[in-house]
Amino acid sequence: MKNNNSICFISFFFLFMFMLMNMVFMLYFLMNNMILVLEWEIISFNSMNIVFSILIDWMSLVFMMFVSLISSSVIFYSKSYMSSELNLNRFIMLVLLFVFSMMLLIISPNIISIFLGWDGLGLVSYCLVIYYQNIKSYNAGMLTVMSNRIGDVMLLMVIAWTMNYGSWNYVFYTELMKDDFSMEVISGLIILGAMTKSAQIPFSSWLPAAMAAPTPVSALVHSSTLVTAGVYLLIRFNNLLMSTDFILLLLLISGLTMFMAGISANYEYDLKKIIALSTLSQLGLMMSILSMGFKDLAFFHLLTHAMFKALLFMCAGMIIHMMNDNQDIRYMGGMSLYIPVTSLCMNISNLALCGIPFLAGFYSSDLILEMVSMSNMNMLIFFLYYFSTGLTMFYTMRMLMYLMVNEFNLMSVYCLYDEDFVMLKSMIMLLLMSVVSGSFLIWMIFSYPYMIYLPLNLKLMVIYVVIMGGLLGYLMSMMNLYSVNKFIMTYKLSNYLWLMWFMPSLSTYGLNYKFLNLGQNLMKNIDLGWSEFYSGQGMFFILKKYSIIFNIFQMNNFKIYLYSFVLWMLFLVMFMLMMI
Repeated sequence: MKNNNSICFISFFFLFMFMLMNMVFMLYFLMNNMILVLEWEIISFNSMNIVFSILIDWMSLVFMMFVSLISSSVIFYSKSYMSSELNLNRFIMLVLLFVFSMMLLIISPNIISIFLGWDGLGLVSYCLVIYYQNIKSYNAGMLTVMSNRIGDVMLLMVIAWTMNYGSWNYVFYTELMKDDFSMEVISGLIILGAMTKSAQIPFSSWLPAAMAAPTPVSALVHSSTLVTAGVYLLIRFNNLLMSTDFILLLLLISGLTMFMAGISANYEYDLKKIIALSTLSQLGLMMSILSMGFKDLAFFHLLTHAMFKALLFMCAGMIIHMMNDNQDIRYMGGMSLYIPVTSLCMNISNLALCGIPFLAGFYSSDLILEMVSMSNMNMLIFFLYYFSTGLTMFYTMRMLMYLMVNEFNLMSVYCLYDEDFVMLKSMIMLLLMSVVSGSFLIWMIFSYPYMIYLPLNLKLMVIYVVIMGGLLGYLMSMMNLYSVNKFIMTYKLSNYLWLMWFMPSLSTYGLNYKFLNLGQNLMKNIDLGWSEFYSGQGMFFILKKYSIIFNIFQMNNFKIYLYSFVLWMLFLVMFMLMMI
C-alpha cells in the first residue's frame, strides 16, 4: 500500500508542477502573441522525411494547464477513492497514459500525431471502462470502443486524403484548402470524426454507457479529455470548416443533442448518468456555438465546463461511496446534514453549470446565449438554445432536491462516515477554480471588448428560462402520487424520452450487433473458409502434398515405372478390345 501511495503522490506532484509551468509559459505566449512550432526529424531517407512536430501557442498551453490540473486532482482523489484496489499502480498508469494521449492530441499540428493521440484515447478509455470486470462493463466498453472506431476510420481517411498536399501538417494550409474540392471531403470527414468522439446524435449512446468506469475516470473523461477531443479538433480546423455546408448540419445535430440530453436527464435516476447527460448537453452547446463560427467562445466554455464538471463527478463519487455504492437518487436525501463540505462543493458546481451569475459557467454560457441572440439565426435554433438552458436548470434542481432536501431513504440501519480529507483536498482546488476560472479566463482570452446590445426582454431571457427551469424542477421533484400516476399514463412517451430517443437500442442492436454479426460471418466463411484452403496455410499444405508426390517420382523408384508400364499395357489391351 505504501508503494501505491508513493506512485499517487509522484504522479500528482509531477502533473501539478507541469500545470504551473504551463501557466507561466501560457501567460508569456499570450502577452507576446507568440506561436512556436518545433520539428524533430526522426529519420531522413532519400526524399522521405519522418518529422515529429509540436505546436505551442496560448490555446494549447492553457488547455494543457487545465488538463494537468484536473488530472492531478483526480489522481490525488483516487488515492483515497481506490484505496481498496489491489492493482492501484495499474490504474494510475492507465490514467497517466490517458492524459499523455490527450496532451499529444493538444500539441499536434500534424494529422498523424493527432491520430496517435486520438486512437490512444479510444484504446485507454476502453481499458478504463472495463476496469470493473463484469458483463455490464464489458458491454459498455464494447459500445464505447466500437462507436469511437467510426471516428478513427474518418481520421484515417483524412490522413489518406491530405497526402494530396504533400504534408500532413494541416495548420500550414487550412487557408489553401478553402477553394478546393478536397475541402468538402476533408471537412465532412473531420466533422463526422469529431461527432463520434464528442458523442453527438446518432453516436450519443456510448457516453452514458461509459459511466461503468470508476468515478475518478468519469471525472477526467467527461471534463477535459476524451469527449472534448472532438471539440478541440474542430476548433483547430475551424478556418476550413466555416466555408462548407456541413457546418449547418452540425449546428442542427448539436442543437438536437443538447435538447435530447436535457430531456433524458430529467427522466434518469442514476446519479452518474444524470451528470453524464449533463456533459452531453454541454458538448452540444460547445459544438453548436462552434458551428456558428465563435471558436474562442467554444474554447472558453470548454475550459470553464471542465472545472465544475470534474468537481461534480468527484462529489458524486463521494456520495456513492457513502451510500454503500448505491447510485439511485431515490434512495438518497439529506446529504447536506451528513457531508456538508461535499454538499457545498456539489451545490456550487451545479450552480456554475446552470450559469448562476459570477460563477465560472455564467461567463461562458451567458456570453454564448447573448451571441446567439445577436446572430441572425432561425427560430428553431433559438428555441433549442434557450429551451436546453431551461432544461439544465430543470434537472439540476430536481437532482439537488433528491440529494440535499428530501429525507434520507436508504435503510433504517446505516453507517454514514465523516468526510475523507484526501478527497476534500482535491475537491477544494477545483472548487476555487469553479468560482474564479470564468472571470480569470474572460479577461485573458478576449483582449477585445464584446459589445452586445439587445432589447431588455431578450437580455433578460436567460434569467427567465433559468427561473422557469428551476421552478419546474422543484415542482417535479416534489411530485405526489397523483402526478406519478400521470407519468404512468404516459409510460410509452416517458420510456422514449428516458432511453435517449431509443438511441442505445439502435446503436447496440441495429448498428454494432449487425456489424459484429457480419464480421463473424465473414470470418467464418472467408478467414476460416475459403482463405483457409486457398491462401497462406492452405496453399502451403497443397504444395506440400504435391512436392511429396513429385519427390517420389524424382527418386527414380523402379516400382513406379513398373506400375506405370503395367497400367499402360492394360490401357492398350482395353483400347484394342474396344476397337474390335
